[in-house]
Amino acid sequence: MVFWEGYVSDEAMGTVAPVVVYWLYAGFYQLLPHLDKYRLHTRKEEEEKNAVPFVSVVRGVLFQQFVQATVAKLLFLLTSTADASGTTIQPSVPVQLAQFIVAMLVMDTWQYFVHRFMHQNKFLYRHVHSQHHRLVVPYAIGALYNHPLEGLLLDTFGGAISFLVSGMTARTAVIFFCFAVIKTVDDHCGLWLPGNIFHIFFWNNSAYHDIHHQLQGTKYNYSQPFFTNWDKLLGTHMAYDLLKRPEGGFEVRLKKD
Repeated sequence: MVFWEGYVSDEAMGTVAPVVVYWLYAGFYQLLPHLDKYRLHTRKEEEEKNAVPFVSVVRGVLFQQFVQATVAKLLFLLTSTADASGTTIQPSVPVQLAQFIVAMLVMDTWQYFVHRFMHQNKFLYRHVHSQHHRLVVPYAIGALYNHPLEGLLLDTFGGAISFLVSGMTARTAVIFFCFAVIKTVDDHCGLWLPGNIFHIFFWNNSAYHDIHHQLQGTKYNYSQPFFTNWDKLLGTHMAYDLLKRPEGGFEVRLKKD
């Protein structure tokens, strides 16, 4: 039993909820008061280094979400196992947990290799992936600011493949996709907040991904959004020191393994 049962179908919820959750969670970060003592970059750095206006970022994110929602709707229609009454039999909780973990591993694998290839292929980096790196100083709302082709290949296809390989139902997918969205936004929030649960349970976090957005770290820390396994296995892992700045905030300083 889920709170939307009887009001909205699992398929509709899986299409719309990730978009709503993105703007709620990213908006929460955007509306926070000035938290300079927790920032990974100063506000001056953000203003000077980021090469794209905020309005353009919002437009880019909305377009990617439109594409993602369209693909999700088609995917749910093609894979629905509902009976004549519209009911889908849900697997047991242990099976859903296993599917969730499989989906995380599949998404990480897809995104690592596609992401890395976009850096190694000069044409793709110059004409596609460099758009995301125009935000040298990441912030929450810009988490999904990508070139449309990258949004389709990296995020949309990655999510679809994770869903298909794991064998999860649309209901489980609602939870998985919302969790993945929250994790992605948090990794781009540009803050190191005390008690952040993602910093406690994941080595792949806002500081880890900040390394990748720095000029010296663009060939490292490709892994996203959950684990760091592929970086460690394939020699692209860049460790870091998190140092307090005298004027407040933190500095993520690169430290080669």
